Amino acid sequence: MRGPSLTAIAVASGIGLAWIGAGSAGEKSTVTHLAAAQVSAAFAKGAPLLEVEAYKIHASRREKPGMAEIHEIDTDIIYVLDGAATLITGGTVPDAKTTAPGEFRGATIQHGDVRQLVQGDVVVVPNGTPHWFKEVTPPFLYYVVKVASHAGVKS
Repeated sequence: MRGPSLTAIAVASGIGLAWIGAGSAGEKSTVTHLAAAQVSAAFAKGAPLLEVEAYKIHASRREKPGMAEIHEIDTDIIYVLDGAATLITGGTVPDAKTTAPGEFRGATIQHGDVRQLVQGDVVVVPNGTPHWFKEVTPPFLYYVVKVASHAGVKS
């Protein structure tokens, strides 16, 4: 499988490349190369490719719908590689439960906006925004770049 480069994802999402390779303040920037075989293996099961304090890059795979999610810190930048999905954003998650610090999950979203996602689409879900893959046409493969925003978050 050959997908777009991370550069293409960043440019397509309109965020530029200033944060690629940048970690926390004082952390030395390094270039990370993710070989095609490593990326393909990650998409085969759906797995993180890289996780540092400032951002995370996941090779995501869905065979079925997921749970509604809310991330207090991470903004999700989603680039669809294959398949299709119905994404619900906004609204409320009536049964949201804390699954990790700043992370919440629930069964559904009420009163959200419905979007049909297909190959090539990019969606930016700001931190704090409920989102839910209600339906998927498998395999639904997508990159997620999670950009950490600590503004306004109490530690």
